[in-house]
Amino acid sequence: MLKLTKKADYGLIALRHLAVSPRGAASAKEIADSYNIPLPLLAKVLQTLTKAGLLHSLPGTNGGYKLSREPERISALEVIRSLDGPIVLTSCFTSHLGCDQSEKCTVREPLRRVHESIIDLLAKMTIHELAADAKSACESETHPVARHPLVSESALALPVL
Repeated sequence: MLKLTKKADYGLIALRHLAVSPRGAASAKEIADSYNIPLPLLAKVLQTLTKAGLLHSLPGTNGGYKLSREPERISALEVIRSLDGPIVLTSCFTSHLGCDQSEKCTVREPLRRVHESIIDLLAKMTIHELAADAKSACESETHPVARHPLVSESALALPVL
């Protein structure tokens, strides 16, 4: 099954949050509290994204994080690769190791095309698009993350502290 890791999911949620934040910045605690994300894990994710150049860390008591560039110029692929490394659908066309089935394989080429399509889609999807989707979906809802494309139904059932 293809699935984002929690780190990638939380990274995308955090960057989307920063893109729609009225002040353009937020603390790790503010983001964690808004989406019921474990603060220690989110803090590590934000540090990794800062080291990758996708965020700037703001010092001080009113500090936090802000996007390092416009949300239109940050792709979902950049975020995922920064946190998880390369996306690998199957190793037969992404690694240099041989495959026992390579001579007889009938799905290698179709799977390569699927892999390239996924990479292309994630490269074209920007934080701005995620933010625009979230704004339009949440405008009529009372819950701050209701109908967010990156938040599962089970996450909405969690108690808000």
